[in-house]
Amino acid sequence: MKQYLVIGAGRFGSAVAVTLSKKGKEVMVLDKDEHVVQRLSEIVTQALQVDVSDGTALSSLELGEMDVAIIGIGNSLEASILATMQLKEMGVKTVVAKATTRSDKKILSRVGADRIVFPERDMGERVANSLVSPTIFDYIQVSPGFGIVETKVPDTMQGQTLGEANVRSRFGVDIVALRRQAPRLDKNGESELKDTLTIAPPASEILGKNDILIVIGEEKNIEKFKSS
Repeated sequence: MKQYLVIGAGRFGSAVAVTLSKKGKEVMVLDKDEHVVQRLSEIVTQALQVDVSDGTALSSLELGEMDVAIIGIGNSLEASILATMQLKEMGVKTVVAKATTRSDKKILSRVGADRIVFPERDMGERVANSLVSPTIFDYIQVSPGFGIVETKVPDTMQGQTLGEANVRSRFGVDIVALRRQAPRLDKNGESELKDTLTIAPPASEILGKNDILIVIGEEKNIEKFKSS
C-alpha cells in the first residue's frame, strides 16, 4: 500500500489528508499546530507536531519510504523549499508542493518538486460555480472532472443522519467535513453563535437545514448529489 505524507494541515493539506485517509490510504501528517495535530490524529494513520522550518526536524524522521509527499505550507516559501529538498534527498519518490505564484513554481521545481499545485489559481472557476448554482458556496477543482465543494444539505436529506443519507453508495461522493453554527458562551457568559467545523463527521451526525457540507468527488456525481 502506498504511503502518503502531508506537511502543513491547513485547508488544502487537511482536505488532502482526510480524503486519502477515507480512501483507506496510510497517511502521516506533520504540522506545527498542536490542535490541528490532535484533531487529525483520530483520522489519519499518524499525526505529529513538527515545525518543518527547523532544518533538522525532517531529518530526525524516517521518511524515505514515503511514496508521495504533499507540501501544503501556505505562508513560507522558504519552509516549502527546505522540505522539498530534504524529502528528495531522503528518497521520497514523488513530492507535490503547493505554490501561490509562478516564481514559486519555478523555484520549487528547480529544487526537486515533481508536481506543483495552485489551489488559489482556480478562484475564478470557484466563483463562477457559486454564481451558477446558489447552493454551492465554494468550489476547488482538484483535477479535471474531480473537485471539492461546500454546499447546502439537499432538502431530501435534512433531518437524516449521515448514515441514513448514505451518500457514498447513492452518489459516489464523500462528505469530508461538516460546517454549522453552534451556540457558545462568550467571555461574558452570554450565548452566541459560532462557526464550527467537524472533520470526518460520524455516521450518527444529524443533517440540519442550515448545515454546510464539504463534499469531494467527481463533478458529475457532485451535481447528482446537490440536485437530490
